[in-house]
Order: sequence, then structure tokens, then C-alpha cells
Amino acid sequence: MSSSAPRSGSAAPAARWLEGWPLTVALAAAIASLAAAIALAGRGDADALGRAIRVTARTSFALFTLAFTASAAHRLWPGRFTRWQRRNRRYLGVAFAASHLTHGAAILALAVLEPAAFHDRAASMNRVPGLLAYGLILAMAATSFDRTAAWFGARGWKLLHTVGAIYLWGAFINAFLTRALRVPGYWGAVAVAVAAMGLRILAWWRGRRARPA
Repeated sequence: MSSSAPRSGSAAPAARWLEGWPLTVALAAAIASLAAAIALAGRGDADALGRAIRVTARTSFALFTLAFTASAAHRLWPGRFTRWQRRNRRYLGVAFAASHLTHGAAILALAVLEPAAFHDRAASMNRVPGLLAYGLILAMAATSFDRTAAWFGARGWKLLHTVGAIYLWGAFINAFLTRALRVPGYWGAVAVAVAAMGLRILAWWRGRRARPA
């Protein structure tokens, strides 16, 4: 998540919702509406809530990946899309937080409405890493505003967002690897996560080589 904001008036009026906080609001509202529609279509049963959980996990991963790779992608392939991606990485990051809070709400609904199904799904899971991930997401989202970022301090902000992003990447790849061993379709998500980290490492390495001795 980035503290850089786009310049006002940088987007055409018809596309302003694709920039800045309107982008965050639009994405958060769309994901929450989709999850609610899936749950309500199945009358809140375990299968419907499970689908809502899976869909919001995917939207969270997609938004996280866009924010996680924004600077690296622009450094390696400067262009219209990567400029937009880097310019809006803060807003994509907060949209990721909103998506994952919707994901958490769907898990909570499953626990309340279908406790037997919830315990079957969660029996083999260690909940501490997940709770830590949510704590980091909330902290990173809370410090994605100019005032809170300034209060936190540049060094503390950078440490939180760097460590938090890497921890969340690790949480995603651990979850995908665990599932891929049972469901081969998850290997695609594992490949995307590995490629995202590889992109950051490659951009960092090229940046170091470009520095004068």
C-alpha cells in the first residue's frame, strides 16, 4: 500500500471512478455486493457461504497482487497500465483490505449460521497466522491515509508496509500450496504468487545494478 496520491484532474471525468478513493469505494462495494448476492442466492447455507468465501479470497488475492507488484511492474515495464497501477497502489491496497474484511465476514457468517460446517473447514487450520494477517491488514489500511501515515512516521510506515506485504504474500502462498496438494487447480495461484515475488526481486536487483558505484 502506498501513500502517494494521484494528481487531481489526472483522469478524464468518465473514468474518475478508476482513480483514487472512488476506485477503492467501487471495488469494495462491488465485492461486498457480490458476496452478499452469492450468500443470499443460497439462503445462507454452508455451500453458498463457502462460495462467497472462495470468491472473496480470489478478489483479495487479485487486488493484493496488483498492489504488491505495482512499483516493480512499472520499473520493469513502464507503460500506461503500470503507471495507473503504481499511481493507484494505495487505493488498490485499501480495496484489498475491504475485500478481505468481506472474506472475514463470510467466514464469520459460516461460523454463526453453519457451525458444524465451519468446524469441519477450520479443524486442521492454525488460526494464529490468520489472525496476525488480519491485524497487519487493518494496520496497513489504517496507515494508508495521509494523516495517519504522517503520524506513524516514514520509517515506521515503510517497515510496517514492507514486512506486512511480505507476510501476507507468505500467508497467501502457504494457503495455496496447502490446497494445491489436494486440488491441482490451485497450482495456478501458486505460480502467480511466486511470479509476483520474482517480479519484486528482479526489479530490486535491477535497481541495485543501475545505482552508481
